[in-house]
Amino acid sequence: MFSKLVIASGNKGKLREIEHILAPLQIEVIPQSTFNVPECEEPYFTFIENALAKARHASKHTGLPALADDSGLCVDALQGAPGVLSARYASETSLPKEKQDEANNQKLLKVLEGEKNRYAHFYCVMVLVRHEHDPEPIIAEGQWVGEILSEYRGNDGFGYDPLFLDAKTGKTVAELSMEIKSRISHRGHAMAKLLQKIERLNT
Repeated sequence: MFSKLVIASGNKGKLREIEHILAPLQIEVIPQSTFNVPECEEPYFTFIENALAKARHASKHTGLPALADDSGLCVDALQGAPGVLSARYASETSLPKEKQDEANNQKLLKVLEGEKNRYAHFYCVMVLVRHEHDPEPIIAEGQWVGEILSEYRGNDGFGYDPLFLDAKTGKTVAELSMEIKSRISHRGHAMAKLLQKIERLNT
């Protein structure tokens, strides 16, 4: 098992979730900002291509194994949008995280106004590379099914969490504890699959 792992993200919400999931394994999780890793381009139309690019980029700049995730919200009525553009759905300009989240949520509510089909899912792909040129990256995917509400509920989480209603609990992501979210979320499912693959490699 890896003793140190660079997380190829500057998203504090993602970092907290990943740290929480990895905590029992005693893996030291280091955000790429510790090494002043520059932001990686995400020019691709698929989550997996963007995640792989970010993982290789972080490993190149740190010399350590790197874990990247690319995730987003896919809405049925919008043919999968906002998809890979979820984090910057409302604007291509650089806004503070809180303002960007609010703008994204407001745009989503606007484009879905009057729409009866509110089904959506969060999707996550996680990619771990042992080094920059790893020919066999470890890849795992996860999905979280629910629907988009017409108004906010809950005060925790980030991004689209106050609008995304979990199909099984009947609560928005912003109403769930970190423990529950880590277990049932798209990122939690992807991480569980990733850890199984890592453990198989080490046996």
